[in-house]
Amino acid sequence: MHKSTLKELLTLAYPMVISQGAFAVMIFTDRYFMSMVSPSHMAASLGGGVASFFCMSLFIGVLSYTNALVAQYFGRDERDKCSKVLTQGLILTLSFVPLLLLIGYVVSNLFEFMGHSPQQAALEKQYFLILIWGASISLCKTCIASYFSGIGETRVVMIADTIGVAFNIPLSYALIFGAWGFPELGIAGAAYGTIISTLFSLLIFTHFYLKPQHMELFQVRRSFRFDRGIINRFVRLGFPSGIEMFLNVAAFNLFLLMFQSYGIAEAASAAIVFNWDIISFVPMLGLNVAIISLIGRYLGAGDTERMREVMSAGFMLGMGYSFLLAIAFFVWREPLVSVFLDDAAQHTEILTLSKFMMIGLATYVMADALLIISGGVLRGAGDTKWLMWTSVLIHWFMLLVQYFVIKVWDMGSRASWIVFVFMVLATAVIYMIRLYGGKWRTEEALARVMAEQ
Repeated sequence: MHKSTLKELLTLAYPMVISQGAFAVMIFTDRYFMSMVSPSHMAASLGGGVASFFCMSLFIGVLSYTNALVAQYFGRDERDKCSKVLTQGLILTLSFVPLLLLIGYVVSNLFEFMGHSPQQAALEKQYFLILIWGASISLCKTCIASYFSGIGETRVVMIADTIGVAFNIPLSYALIFGAWGFPELGIAGAAYGTIISTLFSLLIFTHFYLKPQHMELFQVRRSFRFDRGIINRFVRLGFPSGIEMFLNVAAFNLFLLMFQSYGIAEAASAAIVFNWDIISFVPMLGLNVAIISLIGRYLGAGDTERMREVMSAGFMLGMGYSFLLAIAFFVWREPLVSVFLDDAAQHTEILTLSKFMMIGLATYVMADALLIISGGVLRGAGDTKWLMWTSVLIHWFMLLVQYFVIKVWDMGSRASWIVFVFMVLATAVIYMIRLYGGKWRTEEALARVMAEQ
């Protein structure tokens, strides 16, 4: 591995890690604010937030493939097509909104159906519906952020996202608790804060996109038209990514809803542990975005040797980071859990279960890194159909097992958590077998990826 490849990956990755880390901080802070209200509010912010992401996941999966498509054209030095990819993505966004609202209407009635208490279900539904009505803003932001990642301008993504989060935290606090003259809106305030700050970030992205130098370099004015060839590539390569994300998030969401049906203590424990999971998982997504961008760029340039170097550099960075986190999650699991606990009646029960679940988190955090890095390489190289079929089958098999563990055999929350951890470990092994098998990187396979048919 050349030092230049490692440096290039770091240059692209560190702004994305900061950007995704800022997003993790925003979610973490919102749920911490909710924990200051009650365990039910914290659990509802997790359930409603995951449900809203589930509804958007199909469309986010498709639109985030803007990164790989733009990077591939950038690698071929076809810069005029980079801006055309963004235009096609925004056209797709407009077509997605009616279907997204329809899915949101159906899912909004799922919380009570899954056996949640009336109080928790009402809070989840309120939080969820506000996020869904503002989802079109999030989809546009996903598309334009992926564009800037694809052309290697990850600092723009970092600037827009970190400013948005810096704006979100005090705004959400004010709207949740009624501070500084704002109305006290509770969990609805957290949702409104998220939407407003997302819009703020989108405006920052738009400012950079419409700068005269950028518009001239990428021929932005000529890009505002329908391009069938690029749309075909979105459908052929992006939709498998979208379907994969949609079905995987659906499986995870249903698992989480079943797990939360054990009771408030279990729901609060899941919220606490997945809050710390976000601190490890979301920044790793920044590395994933950088890997997709670089792999796509070298695919477009036909440089398979540099693709292999990107793989090696990605594993070195990701495994080192996740190893340190695994140690921290295991050694300091009790104080990490206690951050979210007050004098609630179920304090001891939540603490005990959360500490057990933190051991599982420490166990699978390195496997998560393997998944994110290998998935980024395969996605950047266009191996999206294999990723879709493999990942979906594993997730839904896990959900079937969880149904029997939770609802039929009533084996308890600890057994359910062990099944979840094992699923993450098994998926990592399967991804690594595919990555080093080499079928995805034959000359014929890579040529098919670049075809506009």
